[in-house]
Amino acid sequence: MTLQADDVLDARGLACPLPLLKAKQALAGMQAGALLEVRATDAGSWRDFESFIAQSLHQMPAREVRGDVYYYWIRKVGEHAR
Repeated sequence: MTLQADDVLDARGLACPLPLLKAKQALAGMQAGALLEVRATDAGSWRDFESFIAQSLHQMPAREVRGDVYYYWIRKVGEHAR
């Protein structure tokens, strides 16, 4: 996967729900259209990020697992996109 992230959030070692909460904080400080890469080791993050994307305007163009690390790429969508 070769997506060029604008910012990387290293949430490895954090337990649920911290990876998602930290990602939400990071997204809040980013411009619309920016891409956030999140790295997490909590297996529950797979379900958490899937639910978050389904309930938000943001997009997840990719996610994958490499060993014991879960990678998520989240594109921030602006509020005006409703």
